[in-house]
Amino acid sequence: MTSHFDYHDRTLCADHTPLTAIAEQFGTPCFVYSADALSESFASYANAFAGQDHLVCFALKANSNLSIIRHFARLGAGFDIVSGGELQRVLAAGGDAGRVVFSGVGKSEAEMRLALEAGVLCFNVESVNELERLNQVAGAMGRRAPVSLRVNPDVDAKTHPYISTGLKDNKFGIAYAEARAVYRRAAALANLDVVGIDCHIGSQLTDLTPLLDALDRLLLLVDQLAEDGITLHHLDIGGGVGIRYRDETPPDLNRYAQAVREKLAGRKLKVLMEPGRSLVGNAGVLLTRVEYLKLGETKHFAIVDAAMNDLMRPSLYDAWHDIVPVSQTDGPAQLVDVVGPVCESSDFLGKDRQLAVEEGALLAVLSAGAYGSTMSSNYNTRARAAEVLVENGQPRLIRERDSFAQMVANELNLLEPR
Repeated sequence: MTSHFDYHDRTLCADHTPLTAIAEQFGTPCFVYSADALSESFASYANAFAGQDHLVCFALKANSNLSIIRHFARLGAGFDIVSGGELQRVLAAGGDAGRVVFSGVGKSEAEMRLALEAGVLCFNVESVNELERLNQVAGAMGRRAPVSLRVNPDVDAKTHPYISTGLKDNKFGIAYAEARAVYRRAAALANLDVVGIDCHIGSQLTDLTPLLDALDRLLLLVDQLAEDGITLHHLDIGGGVGIRYRDETPPDLNRYAQAVREKLAGRKLKVLMEPGRSLVGNAGVLLTRVEYLKLGETKHFAIVDAAMNDLMRPSLYDAWHDIVPVSQTDGPAQLVDVVGPVCESSDFLGKDRQLAVEEGALLAVLSAGAYGSTMSSNYNTRARAAEVLVENGQPRLIRERDSFAQMVANELNLLEPR
């Protein structure tokens, strides 16, 4: 629970706006975000790195709603993208392409052209083949592509294996042992400008040690490149800073920033960073209603109207999200699995939770602002959830719930008579 989602008169509120009123107005399931929480999380980075030339690039994969992007753009954020579609979202929301870094292992020629035309700040290149392709595409367009190499430092982030990205057997980045030679190749290509170096070792990191170990390895490489006559202008320290879901202790950003400043002392390197989860994760909840209480012989279930298609993380990672009643009662709690209506045994939001609930009651799944809506789907032909942003005490719909017509719009031609 955070100060932006707290109980008032025994009713859970988003910045003093009762979630009961939001459910009544917009229905469930529904993602609810706090604009103040978004601003506060961004300010925590801006304040920590104050005095250091830096750019905070919000990682769109965490939450790519246009209103969320616009909110961060107004705060001065840059953006980290991993697809041409995400670039189009940034531009549609009024973001500046010149503050965008384009990451990802599988950029297509079409995506490269789109990014070059828009004028992105940098391509984070992840393989030699990508480097060669980008050089060809830029040459054909009469452009020069600004590049950094995403270096894989072979540092264990000690996180869930599905969100670890900095080890030798991960698909991401260029092997540390090969990076110096690949930089030399990049510097020799006619249509590339080598401008930086990038590293991202994983997600939901709660220990600063792996992040700082990776930084040490990058800086050693920066010095070696300088000996080769390759001068870099920025260092991208990636993202991955964790949040509190259950009992984690998130890293101290001020301590992290101070350690980065000390390691970069005397160097003329701008610092880029790519936070996602830590900017939006605890700024949102998933609001859902209990449809049935099913009391089994060995298990009790609270069957709700949200499901794995709305919040994939528990099914995909066995991730923990705290689940609380929106209206507190004095009724007895019972041990239940909170599950959805999707036809999969993996469809659960939380297992073995002590909850005092009844049919028709509202529940809030906490810490759902990151990787909730962006990973959602129409599985079982279920409408994707609505999204609401609470700003200045007023809830505003920022994504309508899918209609059936929208879900089948691209299939309608198949229904026409032949």
